[in-house]
Amino acid sequence: MDAWDAIRARRNVRSYTAEPIPDDVVDRILEAGWRSPSARNNQHWDFVIVTDPAVLQDLSTVWVGAGHIAGARAAIALVLPDAPDERTRLMDQYDLGQATMAMAVAATDAGVGTGHSAVGDQERARAILGVPEDHTVAYLLGLGYPADRPLAPIRKPNRRPFTEVVHRGRW
Repeated sequence: MDAWDAIRARRNVRSYTAEPIPDDVVDRILEAGWRSPSARNNQHWDFVIVTDPAVLQDLSTVWVGAGHIAGARAAIALVLPDAPDERTRLMDQYDLGQATMAMAVAATDAGVGTGHSAVGDQERARAILGVPEDHTVAYLLGLGYPADRPLAPIRKPNRRPFTEVVHRGRW
């Protein structure tokens, strides 16, 4: 799949088959995050890859919207150190968004679905993953082959009309 098709095919997947994801595919997805842009090239992120079903089950309890993590074949925890100021915190969050999208597109290219989740219970998430107290487990990204249908470009996405979103020259 080329990049444009992967962008058009990417969708949130929260129901997965039991098929394992090959290690080289997982590593490629992680590399996409590692290669993503970072403000001032700070790269404050760390990624924790989890494949153990018992740990995935535990992680699914750290946020009300994280239930799909229990059925994922793998999950990536995106971790940030505590920021010294608001500007750094905002830049780091933006960087994680870019890393997440890069990983989601790389996963889609390999036929792997992704579903993101916030993390509410920081103490529990840090304990499960062994993350230091001066870091935040910001998001989880579940990975697995879609149970419902393969990933393919979506012809009519459920989006606001393009002409309402794009403003040319001024609002």
